[in-house]
Amino acid sequence: MGETLEVVGAGPAGLTAAIALARAGCRVQVHEAQREVGHRFGADLQGLENWSAGGDVLESLRASGIDTRFEACACRRGLAFDAWDRAYELAGKAPLVYVVARGPRQGSLDRGLLEQALALGVEVRFGSRRHALAAPGVSATGPQATDAIAAGYHFETAMRDGFWIALDDALAPQGYAYLLVMHGRGTVKSCMFGDFARHRIYADRSVERFRRLVGLRMSNPSYHAGGAALGGAPLAPEGPGFAAGEEAGWQDALTGFGLRYAMCSGILAARALLEGSDYAAACRRELSPAREAACVNRALYARLGNRGYRMLLRAQGWRGDSSAFLRWLYRPSRTRQLLAALAGLRPAAPGSGLKRPDPRAGSGAWRS
Repeated sequence: MGETLEVVGAGPAGLTAAIALARAGCRVQVHEAQREVGHRFGADLQGLENWSAGGDVLESLRASGIDTRFEACACRRGLAFDAWDRAYELAGKAPLVYVVARGPRQGSLDRGLLEQALALGVEVRFGSRRHALAAPGVSATGPQATDAIAAGYHFETAMRDGFWIALDDALAPQGYAYLLVMHGRGTVKSCMFGDFARHRIYADRSVERFRRLVGLRMSNPSYHAGGAALGGAPLAPEGPGFAAGEEAGWQDALTGFGLRYAMCSGILAARALLEGSDYAAACRRELSPAREAACVNRALYARLGNRGYRMLLRAQGWRGDSSAFLRWLYRPSRTRQLLAALAGLRPAAPGSGLKRPDPRAGSGAWRS
Protein backbone atom coordinates (compact mmCIF):
# COMPACT_ATOMS: atom_id res chain seq x y z
CA MET A 1 0.00 0.00 0.00
CA GLY A 2 1.82 3.10 -1.26
CA GLU A 3 -0.28 5.91 0.21
CA THR A 4 0.18 7.27 3.71
CA LEU A 5 -2.45 5.98 6.12
CA GLU A 6 -3.74 8.28 8.82
CA VAL A 7 -4.51 7.55 12.46
CA VAL A 8 -6.29 10.17 14.57
CA GLY A 9 -5.58 9.75 18.27
CA ALA A 10 -2.48 8.36 20.01
CA GLY A 11 -4.26 6.33 22.67
CA PRO A 12 -4.04 2.53 22.94
CA ALA A 13 -6.50 1.95 20.07
CA GLY A 14 -4.83 4.42 17.71
CA LEU A 15 -1.26 3.39 18.46
CA THR A 16 -2.12 -0.32 18.26
CA ALA A 17 -3.64 0.28 14.83
CA ALA A 18 -0.59 2.29 13.76
CA ILE A 19 1.79 -0.47 14.89
CA ALA A 20 -0.18 -3.15 13.03
CA LEU A 21 -0.22 -1.05 9.86
CA ALA A 22 3.48 -0.20 10.08
CA ARG A 23 4.42 -3.86 10.62
CA ALA A 24 2.65 -4.60 7.34
CA GLY A 25 4.93 -2.11 5.57
CA CYS A 26 2.56 0.87 5.42
CA ARG A 27 3.53 4.50 5.86
CA VAL A 28 1.54 5.75 8.84
CA GLN A 29 0.97 9.24 10.21
CA VAL A 30 -0.60 9.68 13.66
CA HIS A 31 -2.25 12.93 14.72
CA GLU A 32 -2.55 13.58 18.45
CA ALA A 33 -4.23 16.76 19.72
CA GLN A 34 -2.26 16.82 22.99
CA ARG A 35 1.46 17.43 23.42
CA GLU A 36 2.20 13.97 24.81
CA VAL A 37 0.72 10.49 25.01
CA GLY A 38 -1.60 9.61 27.88
CA HIS A 39 -2.21 13.27 28.65
CA ARG A 40 -5.62 12.83 30.25
CA PHE A 41 -4.55 10.02 32.59
CA GLY A 42 -1.79 11.65 34.60
CA ALA A 43 -0.20 8.94 36.74
CA ASP A 44 -3.17 6.57 36.62
CA LEU A 45 -2.89 2.84 37.25
CA GLN A 46 -5.45 0.81 35.33
CA GLY A 47 -6.31 -2.82 34.74
CA LEU A 48 -5.77 -4.69 31.50
CA GLU A 49 -8.44 -7.32 32.10
CA ASN A 50 -7.86 -10.95 31.33
CA TRP A 51 -11.32 -12.45 31.56
CA SER A 52 -13.78 -11.28 28.90
CA ALA A 53 -12.23 -13.33 26.07
CA GLY A 54 -10.43 -16.62 25.71
CA GLY A 55 -6.66 -16.71 26.04
CA ASP A 56 -4.23 -14.48 27.87
CA VAL A 57 -4.51 -10.84 26.82
CA LEU A 58 -0.74 -10.27 26.65
CA GLU A 59 -0.24 -13.41 24.57
CA SER A 60 -3.02 -12.30 22.24
CA LEU A 61 -1.37 -8.90 21.78
CA ARG A 62 2.01 -10.48 21.09
CA ALA A 63 0.44 -12.81 18.53
CA SER A 64 -0.86 -9.70 16.77
CA GLY A 65 2.59 -8.13 16.66
CA ILE A 66 2.27 -5.83 19.69
CA ASP A 67 5.31 -5.73 21.97
CA THR A 68 4.19 -6.04 25.62
CA ARG A 69 7.39 -4.89 27.30
CA PHE A 70 5.60 -2.10 29.16
CA GLU A 71 5.33 -2.41 32.95
CA ALA A 72 2.61 -4.88 33.90
CA CYS A 73 1.90 -6.50 37.25
CA ALA A 74 0.17 -9.88 36.86
CA CYS A 75 -2.42 -10.30 39.63
CA ARG A 76 -3.72 -13.82 40.20
CA ARG A 77 -5.25 -12.96 43.54
CA GLY A 78 -7.18 -10.00 44.87
CA LEU A 79 -9.70 -9.18 47.55
CA ALA A 80 -13.25 -7.88 47.17
CA PHE A 81 -15.59 -6.45 49.82
CA ASP A 82 -19.36 -6.15 49.84
CA ALA A 83 -21.35 -3.31 51.42
CA TRP A 84 -21.24 -5.10 54.78
CA ASP A 85 -17.42 -5.28 54.72
CA ARG A 86 -17.33 -9.01 54.22
CA ALA A 87 -14.20 -10.04 52.30
CA TYR A 88 -14.21 -12.42 49.33
CA GLU A 89 -11.06 -13.82 47.77
CA LEU A 90 -10.66 -13.39 44.03
CA ALA A 91 -8.34 -16.03 42.61
CA GLY A 92 -7.71 -17.51 39.20
CA LYS A 93 -5.45 -20.10 37.66
CA ALA A 94 -4.34 -17.40 35.22
CA PRO A 95 -3.85 -13.70 36.04
CA LEU A 96 -7.21 -12.02 36.59
CA VAL A 97 -5.84 -8.65 35.57
CA TYR A 98 -2.59 -6.99 34.61
CA VAL A 99 -2.08 -3.68 36.39
CA VAL A 100 -0.53 -1.17 33.99
CA ALA A 101 0.51 2.47 34.24
CA ARG A 102 -1.01 5.11 32.00
CA GLY A 103 0.33 8.50 31.01
CA PRO A 104 3.54 9.75 29.40
CA ARG A 105 6.11 8.42 31.85
CA GLN A 106 8.66 5.73 31.03
CA GLY A 107 7.28 2.21 31.44
CA SER A 108 3.64 3.17 30.94
CA LEU A 109 1.39 1.43 28.45
CA ASP A 110 1.05 4.64 26.43
CA ARG A 111 4.79 5.27 26.32
CA GLY A 112 5.51 1.64 25.43
CA LEU A 113 3.12 1.72 22.47
CA LEU A 114 4.49 5.08 21.32
CA GLU A 115 8.09 3.82 21.35
CA GLN A 116 7.08 0.76 19.31
CA ALA A 117 5.32 2.91 16.74
CA LEU A 118 8.28 5.29 16.42
CA ALA A 119 10.72 2.39 16.07
CA LEU A 120 8.65 1.11 13.14
CA GLY A 121 8.87 4.45 11.38
CA VAL A 122 5.42 5.80 12.28
CA GLU A 123 5.29 9.59 12.14
CA VAL A 124 3.56 10.97 15.24
CA ARG A 125 2.46 14.61 15.15
CA PHE A 126 1.67 15.97 18.60
CA GLY A 127 -0.45 19.10 18.91
CA SER A 128 -2.15 18.16 15.65
CA ARG A 129 -5.94 18.17 15.88
CA ARG A 130 -8.06 16.33 13.34
CA HIS A 131 -11.86 16.26 13.42
CA ALA A 132 -12.13 13.76 10.58
CA LEU A 133 -9.88 11.49 8.58
CA ALA A 134 -8.32 13.23 5.59
CA ALA A 135 -6.91 9.96 4.21
CA PRO A 136 -7.71 6.25 4.62
CA GLY A 137 -7.05 5.21 8.18
CA VAL A 138 -8.36 4.81 11.73
CA SER A 139 -10.05 7.37 13.97
CA ALA A 140 -9.60 6.72 17.70
CA THR A 141 -10.22 10.01 19.48
CA GLY A 142 -11.62 8.58 22.72
CA PRO A 143 -15.04 8.82 24.40
CA GLN A 144 -17.62 11.14 22.87
CA ALA A 145 -19.76 11.26 26.02
CA THR A 146 -19.48 10.35 29.69
CA ASP A 147 -21.54 7.42 30.93
CA ALA A 148 -19.23 6.57 33.86
CA ILE A 149 -16.66 8.47 35.91
CA ALA A 150 -13.65 7.14 37.81
CA ALA A 151 -12.60 9.65 40.45
CA GLY A 152 -9.92 9.38 43.12
CA TYR A 153 -6.25 9.76 43.87
CA HIS A 154 -2.83 8.83 42.52
CA PHE A 155 -0.20 8.47 45.23
CA GLU A 156 3.07 6.97 46.41
CA THR A 157 2.93 4.08 48.87
CA ALA A 158 4.90 1.35 50.64
CA MET A 159 1.99 -1.10 50.22
CA ARG A 160 2.54 -4.38 48.40
CA ASP A 161 1.51 -4.78 44.77
CA GLY A 162 -2.05 -5.93 44.24
CA PHE A 163 -5.68 -5.02 43.69
CA TRP A 164 -8.71 -4.62 45.93
CA ILE A 165 -12.32 -3.74 45.08
CA ALA A 166 -15.41 -2.76 47.06
CA LEU A 167 -18.96 -3.13 45.74
CA ASP A 168 -21.17 -0.66 47.56
CA ASP A 169 -23.49 1.98 46.12
CA ALA A 170 -22.49 4.28 48.98
CA LEU A 171 -18.97 4.34 47.53
CA ALA A 172 -19.79 4.14 43.81
CA PRO A 173 -23.40 4.34 42.57
CA GLN A 174 -24.10 1.26 40.41
CA GLY A 175 -20.35 0.66 40.21
CA TYR A 176 -17.37 -0.18 42.36
CA ALA A 177 -14.42 1.30 44.19
CA TYR A 178 -10.94 -0.02 43.51
CA LEU A 179 -7.39 0.18 44.79
CA LEU A 180 -4.42 -0.72 42.57
CA VAL A 181 -0.79 -0.76 43.69
CA MET A 182 2.28 -1.40 41.53
CA HIS A 183 5.95 -0.70 42.22
CA GLY A 184 5.45 1.87 44.97
CA ARG A 185 2.67 3.77 43.25
CA GLY A 186 -1.07 3.47 43.71
CA THR A 187 -4.47 4.56 42.43
CA VAL A 188 -7.66 4.53 44.49
CA LYS A 189 -10.89 5.47 42.77
CA SER A 190 -14.65 5.28 42.77
CA CYS A 191 -15.97 4.12 39.40
CA MET A 192 -19.56 5.41 39.36
CA PHE A 193 -22.33 5.11 36.80
CA GLY A 194 -24.51 7.86 38.25
CA ASP A 195 -24.66 10.91 40.56
CA PHE A 196 -21.55 12.36 38.86
CA ALA A 197 -21.85 15.76 40.55
CA ARG A 198 -20.73 14.19 43.85
CA HIS A 199 -17.68 12.40 42.44
CA ARG A 200 -15.34 13.96 45.02
CA ILE A 201 -17.54 12.74 47.88
CA TYR A 202 -17.57 9.17 46.58
CA ALA A 203 -13.83 9.23 45.99
CA ASP A 204 -13.16 10.31 49.59
CA ARG A 205 -15.54 7.69 50.95
CA SER A 206 -13.63 5.05 49.00
CA VAL A 207 -10.34 6.22 50.48
CA GLU A 208 -11.70 5.96 54.00
CA ARG A 209 -13.15 2.49 53.37
CA PHE A 210 -9.86 1.11 52.05
CA ARG A 211 -7.98 2.74 54.92
CA ARG A 212 -10.17 0.87 57.36
CA LEU A 213 -10.31 -2.46 55.50
CA VAL A 214 -6.79 -2.90 54.09
CA GLY A 215 -4.68 -0.20 55.71
CA LEU A 216 -4.41 2.10 52.68
CA ARG A 217 -1.43 4.43 53.07
CA MET A 218 -0.96 7.37 50.70
CA SER A 219 1.91 9.82 50.26
CA ASN A 220 1.74 12.87 47.99
CA PRO A 221 -1.80 12.16 46.78
CA SER A 222 -3.10 13.91 43.67
CA TYR A 223 -6.79 14.04 42.79
CA HIS A 224 -7.87 12.98 39.32
CA ALA A 225 -11.13 12.09 37.58
CA GLY A 226 -11.90 10.91 34.07
CA GLY A 227 -14.92 9.80 32.11
CA ALA A 228 -15.74 6.81 29.93
CA ALA A 229 -18.38 6.17 27.28
CA LEU A 230 -20.15 2.84 27.11
CA GLY A 231 -20.77 2.69 23.39
CA GLY A 232 -23.12 3.92 20.77
CA ALA A 233 -20.79 5.62 18.28
CA PRO A 234 -20.85 4.44 14.65
CA LEU A 235 -18.15 2.10 13.43
CA ALA A 236 -17.32 4.33 10.47
CA PRO A 237 -16.31 7.93 11.25
CA GLU A 238 -16.64 10.85 8.91
CA GLY A 239 -13.96 10.18 6.32
CA PRO A 240 -12.40 7.20 4.53
CA GLY A 241 -11.73 4.74 7.32
CA PHE A 242 -12.88 3.15 10.56
CA ALA A 243 -13.47 4.20 14.16
CA ALA A 244 -11.81 2.23 16.97
CA GLY A 245 -11.60 2.26 20.76
CA GLU A 246 -14.08 4.26 22.80
CA GLU A 247 -14.93 6.46 19.82
CA ALA A 248 -16.54 3.36 18.31
CA GLY A 249 -18.16 2.40 21.61
CA TRP A 250 -15.76 -0.40 22.53
CA GLN A 251 -15.92 -0.24 26.30
CA ASP A 252 -16.98 -2.65 29.04
CA ALA A 253 -20.46 -1.66 30.23
CA LEU A 254 -20.25 -3.80 33.39
CA THR A 255 -16.86 -2.96 34.89
CA GLY A 256 -15.60 -0.05 32.82
CA PHE A 257 -12.41 -1.87 31.85
CA GLY A 258 -11.86 -0.97 28.22
CA LEU A 259 -8.18 -1.41 27.37
CA ARG A 260 -8.54 -4.88 25.87
CA TYR A 261 -11.51 -3.76 23.77
CA ALA A 262 -9.66 -0.66 22.58
CA MET A 263 -6.48 -2.44 21.52
CA CYS A 264 -8.34 -5.32 19.88
CA SER A 265 -10.50 -2.89 17.90
CA GLY A 266 -7.37 -1.08 16.72
CA ILE A 267 -5.94 -4.34 15.43
CA LEU A 268 -9.22 -5.25 13.70
CA ALA A 269 -9.44 -1.82 12.05
CA ALA A 270 -5.87 -2.15 10.77
CA ARG A 271 -6.63 -5.60 9.35
CA ALA A 272 -9.72 -4.28 7.59
CA LEU A 273 -7.65 -1.57 5.91
CA LEU A 274 -4.93 -4.01 4.91
CA GLU A 275 -7.19 -6.78 3.69
CA GLY A 276 -10.22 -4.85 2.51
CA SER A 277 -12.29 -6.97 4.88
CA ASP A 278 -15.52 -6.16 6.73
CA TYR A 279 -14.54 -4.34 9.92
CA ALA A 280 -18.08 -4.23 11.29
CA ALA A 281 -18.47 -7.99 10.83
CA ALA A 282 -15.14 -8.63 12.57
CA CYS A 283 -16.23 -6.47 15.51
CA ARG A 284 -19.56 -8.25 15.74
CA ARG A 285 -17.76 -11.58 15.78
CA GLU A 286 -14.90 -10.80 18.18
CA LEU A 287 -16.07 -7.94 20.39
CA SER A 288 -19.85 -7.58 20.37
CA PRO A 289 -20.85 -10.79 22.21
CA ALA A 290 -18.92 -9.89 25.38
CA ARG A 291 -20.07 -6.27 25.25
CA GLU A 292 -23.72 -7.24 24.84
CA ALA A 293 -23.48 -9.65 27.78
CA ALA A 294 -21.90 -6.88 29.85
CA CYS A 295 -24.77 -4.51 28.96
CA VAL A 296 -27.36 -7.02 30.17
CA ASN A 297 -25.36 -7.66 33.36
CA ARG A 298 -25.07 -3.91 33.96
CA ALA A 299 -28.84 -3.49 33.76
CA LEU A 300 -29.44 -6.41 36.14
CA TYR A 301 -26.88 -5.41 38.74
CA ALA A 302 -27.89 -1.76 38.63
CA ARG A 303 -31.40 -2.86 39.63
CA LEU A 304 -30.31 -5.39 42.25
CA GLY A 305 -27.92 -3.01 44.05
CA ASN A 306 -25.81 -4.02 47.03
CA ARG A 307 -27.58 -7.33 47.58
CA GLY A 308 -27.01 -8.19 43.96
CA TYR A 309 -23.31 -7.37 44.29
CA ARG A 310 -23.12 -9.67 47.31
CA MET A 311 -24.77 -12.45 45.30
CA LEU A 312 -22.20 -11.92 42.57
CA LEU A 313 -19.27 -12.17 44.99
CA ARG A 314 -20.68 -15.28 46.63
CA ALA A 315 -21.27 -16.94 43.26
CA GLN A 316 -17.70 -16.42 42.08
CA GLY A 317 -16.47 -17.91 45.35
CA TRP A 318 -18.61 -21.03 44.88
CA ARG A 319 -17.13 -21.49 41.40
CA GLY A 320 -13.63 -21.72 42.92
CA ASP A 321 -11.98 -19.95 39.98
CA SER A 322 -12.77 -16.26 39.60
CA SER A 323 -11.41 -16.07 36.06
CA ALA A 324 -13.65 -18.95 34.92
CA PHE A 325 -16.65 -17.29 36.60
CA LEU A 326 -15.94 -13.96 34.91
CA ARG A 327 -15.57 -15.60 31.52
CA TRP A 328 -18.99 -17.18 32.08
CA LEU A 329 -20.39 -13.80 33.10
CA TYR A 330 -19.23 -12.26 29.81
CA ARG A 331 -20.64 -15.09 27.73
CA PRO A 332 -23.93 -14.20 26.01
CA SER A 333 -26.80 -15.85 27.87
CA ARG A 334 -30.44 -16.07 26.84
CA THR A 335 -31.34 -16.57 30.48
CA ARG A 336 -29.84 -13.23 31.50
CA GLN A 337 -31.46 -11.51 28.53
CA LEU A 338 -34.84 -13.04 29.43
CA LEU A 339 -34.50 -11.97 33.07
CA ALA A 340 -33.70 -8.44 31.98
CA ALA A 341 -36.65 -8.38 29.58
CA LEU A 342 -39.07 -9.77 32.19
CA ALA A 343 -37.93 -7.14 34.67
CA GLY A 344 -38.38 -4.41 32.08
CA LEU A 345 -34.70 -3.58 32.23
CA ARG A 346 -32.71 -2.06 29.42
CA PRO A 347 -29.10 -0.96 29.51
CA ALA A 348 -28.80 2.80 29.67
CA ALA A 349 -28.51 4.23 26.20
CA PRO A 350 -24.78 4.57 25.52
CA GLY A 351 -23.79 8.17 25.20
CA SER A 352 -26.78 9.29 27.30
CA GLY A 353 -24.63 10.61 30.11
CA LEU A 354 -22.65 13.84 30.22
CA LYS A 355 -21.19 15.13 27.01
CA ARG A 356 -17.44 14.84 26.78
CA PRO A 357 -15.60 17.88 28.20
CA ASP A 358 -14.30 20.35 25.67
CA PRO A 359 -11.12 18.70 24.32
CA ARG A 360 -9.39 22.06 24.40
CA ALA A 361 -9.59 21.87 28.21
CA GLY A 362 -7.66 18.58 28.24
CA SER A 363 -7.91 16.27 31.25
CA GLY A 364 -8.10 19.33 33.49
CA ALA A 365 -11.82 19.37 32.78
CA TRP A 366 -12.14 16.61 35.39
CA ARG A 367 -9.34 17.62 37.72
CA SER A 368 -9.83 19.37 41.02
